[in-house]
Amino acid sequence: PQYGQPVPSHAQQAPGGEVNLTKSRPVSLVKGQKVTLRKDGGVALTFLRMGLGWDPVKKSGLFGNRSANIDLDASAVLFAGQNIVDVAYYGQLTSKDGSIQHQGDNLTGEGDGDDEVVLVDLTRIPPHVDTVMFIVTSYRGHTFEQVQNAFCRLVDGTTNDELARYTLQGGMPFTGMVMAKVYRQGSEWKLQAIGEGMQAKHPGEAAPQLGRFLAT
Repeated sequence: PQYGQPVPSHAQQAPGGEVNLTKSRPVSLVKGQKVTLRKDGGVALTFLRMGLGWDPVKKSGLFGNRSANIDLDASAVLFAGQNIVDVAYYGQLTSKDGSIQHQGDNLTGEGDGDDEVVLVDLTRIPPHVDTVMFIVTSYRGHTFEQVQNAFCRLVDGTTNDELARYTLQGGMPFTGMVMAKVYRQGSEWKLQAIGEGMQAKHPGEAAPQLGRFLAT
């Protein structure tokens, strides 16, 4: 597929295009795919760690390889129905209800692993909040054509086990990206990989464009 890796054979396919989380190995999600936030044995996840990462594309030049100074920012946007009620981002690291905690801004994307981390305590999200959307925006206006290996990953915040990962294959001429969302469906929480682009250099520019990603 153009965005995201194929689902490996170990991922248990569930009805409705969903995959089940397994403790043995993380699930590699494809665009649009969903997982119910339950661990093996049906235990609901309560504390999530959403890691987002990327690498600047290296360019060959007269003085060797160099990478653009790309500042991508991860944000978590909280919705009640169609309305944005709060956001955790570099300008407000903790949501007002305390359920979402952004771990701070990474200005370059250099280094391995997660570049920015958002902690989500599902038990503290107020009942009227039904969606948390994870977006990435490019502060200096670089597009995702200048970024490689962009991903988001779901980690069990209690055990630190990686449960699912969604990787973008890059090359899109957008300054913003909706990576994934966590949303209520009945009494359960689900995660859906989205991977859709938009033009937004900061969360304020992204906000009016997010409504179309609420439909499941």
